[in-house]
Amino acid sequence: MSPAPGSDSLSFFANPNLSGPNYAFEAALAAHGKRSIAGIDEAGRGPLAGPVVAAAVILDSDNIPGGLNDSKRLSKRQHGQLFIEITATARVAWSLATVAEIDAMNILQATLLAMGKAVAMLGQKPDACLIDGRDVPLALRHGGHAIIGGDARSLSIAAASIIAKVVRDAMMQQADKAWPGYGFGRHCGYGTPAHFAALQALGPCPLHRRSFAPVALECQMRGIA
Repeated sequence: MSPAPGSDSLSFFANPNLSGPNYAFEAALAAHGKRSIAGIDEAGRGPLAGPVVAAAVILDSDNIPGGLNDSKRLSKRQHGQLFIEITATARVAWSLATVAEIDAMNILQATLLAMGKAVAMLGQKPDACLIDGRDVPLALRHGGHAIIGGDARSLSIAAASIIAKVVRDAMMQQADKAWPGYGFGRHCGYGTPAHFAALQALGPCPLHRRSFAPVALECQMRGIA
């Protein structure tokens, strides 16, 4: 399910993005009787290789870690410290969609699948979900609200963005050991010049998304089905 292009699905509340993420969306939902609110975000939609990881976080409104922000605006050190603080104070779960799932259903649908699975793994059904982006996963259509740029607007989504980022980066560090030569530990599968050079030199490995154009082209040139 998707909101109208260019709009948030949480229509009863104005854009609270004044100076970074805050708790305004969550407070608005609480005012409507929603007590348990999960923020949901993903990491890894854009890379040429590796899974997409989604995280769901239910913050404790009385014990929110300081410094939460869109993971893209934080350093690796901040990611690590906030990961510890979030997992110590909030209800947290994460899940993934595999490369095979990405190639079979496309990256958007795989991302939405991972988001739904992450919420299911929380061990508690949230009263509402705040989802980064334009789309609400089918599994979350009841009580799900899509927020464009949500990781920079909602503290719950910002927390989920950090969890997803740290988990996926750790996975790609392990991938670097399993498939050396591609530099997964440095670029985490994104299409950097070094990654393109390695892809051309070595060909695709099982972690490469064959539905993504650069990988598909390399497979075609090498006669790989």
